[in-house]
Amino acid sequence: MLEFLFRLAKALAAQFGPSCEIVIHDLKSNDPDSSIVAIENGHVSGRKVGDGPSHVVLEALNSGGTAEDRLSYLAKTADGKTLKSTTVYIRDPDQEPIGIFSINYDITLMLAMEESLRQFTAPNQPEETPEPIAQNVSDLLDELIEQSVRRVGKPAALMTKEEKVKAIGFLNDTGAFLITKSGGRVCKYFGISKYTLYSYIEEAKNSAK
Repeated sequence: MLEFLFRLAKALAAQFGPSCEIVIHDLKSNDPDSSIVAIENGHVSGRKVGDGPSHVVLEALNSGGTAEDRLSYLAKTADGKTLKSTTVYIRDPDQEPIGIFSINYDITLMLAMEESLRQFTAPNQPEETPEPIAQNVSDLLDELIEQSVRRVGKPAALMTKEEKVKAIGFLNDTGAFLITKSGGRVCKYFGISKYTLYSYIEEAKNSAK
């Protein structure tokens, strides 16, 4: 069975190209922390053979055999990519999950294109979007970061330096950096150092002047 699944993984990855990641997890591994036994186009999520487990693996191990296939749902990587995913459980003759066959397609660029088309077709005076009310400062920072990303129109993983400067300039103007430890979270989200963060803030200020 594994030999067939390995060939199937290679075939699907070749058919749908480098944006399509195929992952096979072994749920009966002696080391559940290293459940990935095969992966194609691992650059999509940054994983490799020997890595694991993912949320679905933990769900399967904890389900007592009741885990169900999940088709065409959205997932997100640590660097902000959005994936359209499908998880199929491999079962033994007793219907107990013994493995997982997962397909993860990176639709980040497609979403950015969709946003560009939406902006192009939007009327001059779109309806005003109600401002959300955050329950705590952590949620508020998350919302401000999301607003900065929406202003640029593409995920952080695809932003150029100039677009990151624009996003961080917005965060500075809205007072996001008054929130305790916000600098570290913003650095992690945009994949930059604290030195670069301060540099981008100054660049945004100078640009505004």
